[in-house]
Amino acid sequence: MDELFTDTDRDIRRRAAEFTDKHLIPLEEPTEERGGHWSWADTQHVRDAAVDYGLSAINIKKEYGGQEFTVLQQMLVHEEIGRATNGLFALLPFPHVPLQHGTEEQIDRYLRPMCAGKIRSAFLVTEEGAGSDPRQVKTKAMRKGNGFVVTGEKWFATSADVSQVQIVHAHVDDDPDQPTLFLIPTAREGVSIKELPTFTHNYVFGHPMMAFDEVEVGADEILGGVGQGYELTKDWFVEARLEICAHCIGQSRRAALVANAYAGEREQFGQKIQDFQAIRFMIADMAVAIYAMQSMVYRLAADIDRGADRKTAHAQASAAKLFCSEQAGKVVDSAVQVLGGRGYMRKNPVERLYRDVRVERIWEGTSEVQRDVIGRMVAKRGLGRYSLWD
Repeated sequence: MDELFTDTDRDIRRRAAEFTDKHLIPLEEPTEERGGHWSWADTQHVRDAAVDYGLSAINIKKEYGGQEFTVLQQMLVHEEIGRATNGLFALLPFPHVPLQHGTEEQIDRYLRPMCAGKIRSAFLVTEEGAGSDPRQVKTKAMRKGNGFVVTGEKWFATSADVSQVQIVHAHVDDDPDQPTLFLIPTAREGVSIKELPTFTHNYVFGHPMMAFDEVEVGADEILGGVGQGYELTKDWFVEARLEICAHCIGQSRRAALVANAYAGEREQFGQKIQDFQAIRFMIADMAVAIYAMQSMVYRLAADIDRGADRKTAHAQASAAKLFCSEQAGKVVDSAVQVLGGRGYMRKNPVERLYRDVRVERIWEGTSEVQRDVIGRMVAKRGLGRYSLWD
């Protein structure tokens, strides 16, 4: 496995680990105390630090102001920042990759400032009746003169409450065969936060329900082109699912390290609890899960860097997201069990990880959706996308 990594890769991982320890983990308990929901201004210093560390816009080409890391390098960064609880990874500037398909004016207006950590976007697909199936989206963009009028509601719009522009997936003329992405400034008349719900975890920003009430947009605010929204959204899904995989590895590593350290210190019945077979077996299962997750994700990332086609990447990202999210849940749950009552205290990172990790099996496609994607792929094309020799 170590042969996968160059000296540059190792340096990037080292910087990401140092950044996490210095700038993210110290914010965990303050974020917990306030129930998440930091303001944009209050977190600017973290984005500035990410820029200084060379960890901003790692997924964006250098010509647009990004770092243009390989996918494998991106996974190393996301794994390290994923160790921090409370969704603090969201503080780093990671522009949505479809923005690279924007016009020069859109790139200058939005993408370059995002790479510098000055503004951010939110990607709005999910609705009350639509999630992983974008064809069910009810948000519509009706033609009006040379522009459009956008109407609809979006749910679980992560970080939309602090984003200066919303990337809105809508159907032109209410036609699901014309899925289109629109760049809509948050300050535009008709855009509002309908509700800012609370969730199991405390996340650094919110996941609001956004309302678009006859919002007028110009043709120059389309990202890509009319009808291209689904393909661009799929590119974002692949990127987001891989990020989740890496976060799951980081969460699992931290939980396992805390549990193993505790097991080596805690004594019961005259011996350390790591000497009990039941505890050793739980920690052994954690170690195996982490080993398997890293092997799967690093391999997939390396394959994409070598030119794996879009369909293969999409299919394998579903498998990785399914496996990593479910394994991370088991690892963190076992860590709580090893720590006992201490693992149930909110000041303990394992307890926060326990709440954080649950959503990994839900957002950007539930485990059931991933199984459906994988099952359909195997039924249609055989095991070839998942097995080297079939």
